[in-house]
Amino acid sequence: MTPKKLTKAEIVETIAEKAGLNKKDIHYIVDSIFEEIRDALVDDKIVELRGFGTFEIHTRKGRKKARNPKTGELIQVHDHGVTVFRPGKELRESTWSLRK
Repeated sequence: MTPKKLTKAEIVETIAEKAGLNKKDIHYIVDSIFEEIRDALVDDKIVELRGFGTFEIHTRKGRKKARNPKTGELIQVHDHGVTVFRPGKELRESTWSLRK
């Protein structure tokens, strides 16, 4: 079974309905939250959202003998940052038995 997607527009619409506010204001708030998370990660900060999870940047080691999957050509990949999300205890427990 393929999971359904939830878009940012759907999130904005749901929050606007629940809060009784207009979508333009909610869209601005949602965009601001995502921007703050992105800016914190770029500044090498850990973003901890209690009850939800933690975003952080891990460094992935480079390799000298990686291959381009399209051409098969050997390329060198330098060390680079990768965004990692670790779910919080509440999220982990609530989703534990969803897929079997």
